[in-house]
Amino acid sequence: MHKSRKIAIVGFGKEGLSAANFLAQDNLITVFDDRQKREIDPTLFKSVRAKHVNFCLGTNLPKDLKFDLVVRSPGVRPDHLLIKKLIKNGATLTSQIKIFFDRCPTKIIGVTGTKGKGTTATLIYEMLKCKYTSVFLAGNIGTPALDVLPKLTRKSLVVLELSSFQLFDLTKSPQIAVILMITSEHLDWHKDTKEYQKAKESVVRFQTKDDFAVINQDFEVARSFATKTRAKVFFVSTTDITNGVYVAGDIVISQVDKKRGEKEEIINTQDIFIPGIHNLQNVVAAVAVAKILKVDTHDIRKVLETFPGLPHRLQLVREIAGVKFYNDSFSTTPETTIAAIDTFPDPKILILGGSSKNSDFASLGRKITTDKSVKGLVLIGQERGRIKAAIDAAGTFGGKIKKAQNMREIVMIARSLAKSGDIIVLSPACASFDMFKNYQDRGEQFTKEVGRQEP
Repeated sequence: MHKSRKIAIVGFGKEGLSAANFLAQDNLITVFDDRQKREIDPTLFKSVRAKHVNFCLGTNLPKDLKFDLVVRSPGVRPDHLLIKKLIKNGATLTSQIKIFFDRCPTKIIGVTGTKGKGTTATLIYEMLKCKYTSVFLAGNIGTPALDVLPKLTRKSLVVLELSSFQLFDLTKSPQIAVILMITSEHLDWHKDTKEYQKAKESVVRFQTKDDFAVINQDFEVARSFATKTRAKVFFVSTTDITNGVYVAGDIVISQVDKKRGEKEEIINTQDIFIPGIHNLQNVVAAVAVAKILKVDTHDIRKVLETFPGLPHRLQLVREIAGVKFYNDSFSTTPETTIAAIDTFPDPKILILGGSSKNSDFASLGRKITTDKSVKGLVLIGQERGRIKAAIDAAGTFGGKIKKAQNMREIVMIARSLAKSGDIIVLSPACASFDMFKNYQDRGEQFTKEVGRQEP
């Protein structure tokens, strides 16, 4: 990076803050955001380490929009009006993740997919730590990539969770790319499903023959990525035999570092700590990466036997009078809610709804009307009407359907529908921004309210 360049950062969240702190030492920084200061988390401003960072907030733009570089934050589309003006005035467009890829001195393991990428990336990180002394986890999972960049050496390994927002205009690919289930997501941001899926392709598009791609062959879109990379492909599956890692009966089996036809038993699925068929998809992908990088099977097994999962992902909160409460607030699509239903055979009450991501609830409606384990629903938020309509269109639901306006009501009504042996699952299939700050806030409020309940 040249010194004393005029750099515009568009979007002031965690990534925008990280970019400002990373770039401000040698450059003149102006941070732009469409929101007013009162609408932005005040802790972000307090976390700006550099003295000379200017802010331009709201929609009133300065007359001087002449910059050398414009850094797009992940939540900002490249065709944002301000970015287009800056480019027209001579600025070169980049992003935090592009800067990271350009300057990273070591091997990158990039994980993407519609759901599961956070769990998979963390599993990989935990496995790699058993063999390597300098391993970092960053990206969409919470730690901005630029925060760890100064700590990296050639001997390091970095695991990045990569969202479609980050991959949208990326022009480099990780040396090891992991592609999980890909359906549709963020249709409130992407123009359509095709654009969303196309954005994901950057994770393999620029790979070389010396790289690796770990691909979940159980999903058609993910499987198609094998034709878009020059890397060596290892397929993973929970249903079929593959050249990589797969599940046969109750056993996770790897062929990644064996001669053709040889196989190694990794672990019995009953010994894997995190529940759910969908988590088996994350496990086989993580095992494939660990095997590519020569992690010992004993260490892989130890991680799988003890890894508790991530917060807000089918997290057991509490058991009250024989009723278990699960926090799956991270579930923001119909597909992940269906996965939550499939995880537990127990009779269940589902808490569904929230703000819109333009999701299609038809498949969820069919699941609810045909799966006899679903005995009750608590519908919340802006999308509760569309969810109810999808259920009505799919058939007849024999259970009870209730509405709730706040978290106290949600938990109390859900509990009133349950009896000993049932489970209550907050798995909304929607975003959270109508009633909560984000999915973490939603999950934390649920956890706190469950904690307040009398036995």
